Amino acid sequence: MTKLSVNINKIATLRNSRGGDQPNVVQFAKDIQRFGAEGVTIHPRPDERHIRYQDAYDLKPEVYTEYNIEGNPIEKFVNMVLEIKPTQVTLVPDAVDAITSNAGWDTITHKSFLQEVISEFKKNGIRTSIFVDPNLKHIEGAKATGTDRIELYTEAFAEEYAKGNSKAIEPYTKCAELANELGLGVNAGHDLSLDNIQFFKQNIPGLLEVSIGHALISESLYLGIENVVQMYLHRLK
Repeated sequence: MTKLSVNINKIATLRNSRGGDQPNVVQFAKDIQRFGAEGVTIHPRPDERHIRYQDAYDLKPEVYTEYNIEGNPIEKFVNMVLEIKPTQVTLVPDAVDAITSNAGWDTITHKSFLQEVISEFKKNGIRTSIFVDPNLKHIEGAKATGTDRIELYTEAFAEEYAKGNSKAIEPYTKCAELANELGLGVNAGHDLSLDNIQFFKQNIPGLLEVSIGHALISESLYLGIENVVQMYLHRLK
């Protein structure tokens, strides 16, 4: 079964908009685990516009499922991850001013850098994953970095699927097949939703984990968070 990790960045965005502590991100993380989520994902950025670095520390003792911290491996981020030692660190090549993640790693160009960072994380017992576009060369490049897993960047699939183009899944299927052959675990995330998650899951062999935030929180405004978590779990079976 594919694990559902809920990205709670949007809860922090809502909290920050009023300057207080409502909603409380730690309590929310505890609740979604109680509702059945199998992981909690956060993606702190340098400007801390949603999840703050302190949140990452505060969440550590409360996440008893899988704790996944995403981000660009700048020095501050790397030091934080090494101190917290989450279950998994997902490396994302975010520009400082990026509104959201918008590209995967060029694992060939950045091979040496990724090897160095990944080696340090793995020495500390932290599972590593790197964010990649559905590009076979970059999947092969990911293997050379020493990463444990890849996370397929799924925005292109989601956009095309919403237009009725189911063939948009094909490059993702091929990349997952190659990753499986190479011994890389396969995660996925970005714009996956209740509308497309079942189709995606059915066509991605060996899909271990999906990280879903924006869509899941948006859907929960209408359907309720506990109900939505259960709906995702049902579609991922």
